Amino acid sequence: MLYNTPEEWLSAEHKRVTMFGMSGLGKTRMAMILSQQYDWYHYSVDYRIGSHYMGKYIVDNAVAEAKRNPTLRELLETEAISIQLNVGFMDLTPVSCYLGKPGNSALGGLPIDEYRRRQEQFRCAEVKALLDTEYFLNRACQLHGQSDFICDTGGSICEWVDPHNPNDPILSQLAEHTLLIWLKGGEYDVNILRNRFDEEPKPMAYRADFLTNAWETYLEEHDCVEDSVDPDAFIRWTYERSVSHRQPIYQAMSNWGVTIPATNLGACLSGSFFEEIVAEAIEQNHRD
Repeated sequence: MLYNTPEEWLSAEHKRVTMFGMSGLGKTRMAMILSQQYDWYHYSVDYRIGSHYMGKYIVDNAVAEAKRNPTLRELLETEAISIQLNVGFMDLTPVSCYLGKPGNSALGGLPIDEYRRRQEQFRCAEVKALLDTEYFLNRACQLHGQSDFICDTGGSICEWVDPHNPNDPILSQLAEHTLLIWLKGGEYDVNILRNRFDEEPKPMAYRADFLTNAWETYLEEHDCVEDSVDPDAFIRWTYERSVSHRQPIYQAMSNWGVTIPATNLGACLSGSFFEEIVAEAIEQNHRD
């Protein structure tokens, strides 16, 4: 690991970490505390995806939708109006809307082939954004003079890595330059996330083989065809499957770094407390 002992971590001139785990457990909250109050550089992978890599797809799709309206088509073609992307650091709604949900178009669903195409676009974007971590780490230090750095990853990082491969390109780079931290949710935390998703289902990204299996199984179990699938019902059902699918991958990824229970981080409101929690995790890693 980048820091082999608690003392190494606590005395390090540059503290650099990458946090991963289920969406909603507090990674971004912790990163915001560190960046706003303690001058850490916050690299948000999700924001990089939306503002840089997915922007052109989102705008092109919005233009195509607008051109269905004759008035808007004329205004766009004469450049009387334009459509621009506005992705907020904490509001990635444009990306979620673009990813969409598969199923009945009358209920806002996408054809499954189009859904798969957008999923692949997102996969490529997230992989590139994760591999941009080293660039932003150097940028933080050289351009902004910030020696402490936190990479805030999205929940779908586990879909694109092979934690059992010591040469995995994403994990190798992250582990070389940062301390990988798994923010582990307990049963109580996961149930809260389940309930939250059930109340407000949102688009997610999945590896292609998992999505294909989920889609084919859903059609068979519910005795339906593509055009009759309720998009929200499908992504709720798929989210439940994804919890079991992702957990062992996160567990294997933790071997590249340390583990911090989400409940421990939930009470963390200061940079010094965060450093102490990480030091304890490094010590626990040695004991294990």
